[in-house]
Amino acid sequence: MTSRTATHLSTRDLALGVLVMFIWGSNFVVVRWGLGMLPPLLMAGFRFALTLFPAILFFKKPNVSWGSLFLYGASVGTGQFGLLYIAMNGFISPGVASLVMQTQVFFTIAVAAQRTGEKPKLHHLLGLLLAVGGIAVILAHNGQGITLTGLALTLGGAMCWAISNQTTREAARAAAARGTPMNPVAYVVWASLFAMPGLLAASLLLEGPTRILHDVSTASWIIWPTLVWQSAANTLFGYTMWAWLLSRYPAGTVAPLSLLVPVFGMGASTLVLGESLPAWKIIACLLIMGGLAVNLLWRPKKVELLGEAS
Repeated sequence: MTSRTATHLSTRDLALGVLVMFIWGSNFVVVRWGLGMLPPLLMAGFRFALTLFPAILFFKKPNVSWGSLFLYGASVGTGQFGLLYIAMNGFISPGVASLVMQTQVFFTIAVAAQRTGEKPKLHHLLGLLLAVGGIAVILAHNGQGITLTGLALTLGGAMCWAISNQTTREAARAAAARGTPMNPVAYVVWASLFAMPGLLAASLLLEGPTRILHDVSTASWIIWPTLVWQSAANTLFGYTMWAWLLSRYPAGTVAPLSLLVPVFGMGASTLVLGESLPAWKIIACLLIMGGLAVNLLWRPKKVELLGEAS
């Protein structure tokens, strides 16, 4: 039986983890397909509607507060995916979006530091410096499939993702303190109660009923499997398997797999959508992924002092 003390993933669990990363990375292409048929906020609202129903009928409310569910739903729904879908609707290419979204690692560190008072370590700052260099390369090529608006929206989505990460952590700790571990899948499903209404209301206000009715009535049938893939495969299956891996192995063993998300994202966008992959994109990718690697893989050695302290 695998335990959280294992330092290496079994062949089966490694394959499962890579599958989840493939689903998460290639989903950026699926989202781009969907945006050719539905407006961004409406599509994001439908995504969470399908995450909510019918799954909520099979999961009882997790042992967390309604406030936690609201904050998670608002940040991951209206914030993360609302902003990301708008950005991908002509403001940033899917491959670059999959890369920039991974800056959530640094935003997560900043949010956790603000909440706990824990200061970032040296390797966090080194990783951030590399990632900022990658963002600077992207900024320098504004207009080549990327706009300043798209970059800003995607970074905003990454920030909202970080807020949802911290909300999940605090909810899980509170549930564990009460003696009832939190079911992460039930948490995502019930939080969709608060993700869906904000997105649909924003769609009605900003995209308008005329456009909504026109796009829904003229959309190809392909939009429905596209939405099911985003809700069932990307959200329910992906989150479930990720949580399952984290329950069997230390976070440091599992987390480095997330470096594969932009690899699959940029690869799928290049192969399927024909997104160009010039040298500057590769350089930006290497800088940002290098920063992520420093944060996820750096293991500072603890220095043991021998003898008496002077």
